[in-house]
Amino acid sequence: MSSFRLTPPPRRARGEPIIPMINVVFLLLIFFLLSASIAPQELLQVAPPEGSAETPETITAPLLVSADGQLAYAGTEGEAVWPLLALRDTAEDLPVRADAALPAAQLAAIMSRLAATTTAPVALVVQPREDDQP
Repeated sequence: MSSFRLTPPPRRARGEPIIPMINVVFLLLIFFLLSASIAPQELLQVAPPEGSAETPETITAPLLVSADGQLAYAGTEGEAVWPLLALRDTAEDLPVRADAALPAAQLAAIMSRLAATTTAPVALVVQPREDDQP
């Protein structure tokens, strides 16, 4: 009888462990998700008219007026907007983002109702003209 000598197969070299790298990637992902500021989505799609007036860089809580006269303010739409505007602080301007396709007569009616509802100054938001941009 002959004896066989069984040799174990050669071991492959182990690469770098990938688990710590995956942990770091997930920690960075969580950090960026928590530290990012997420802007609320506007209820109505509005394209303001062009103008050359100075507008603030950031506009907080504007009154949105769509091309067909629909209103949106602070997460509310329709006629429910008016009571919110009446309760609004009158110390700061009320920015109004009206669509460029909104007829002027409808905008004038909304502005007169705003004047009757609140004493806050109203600021109509416009897009800068292309020739005004640097």
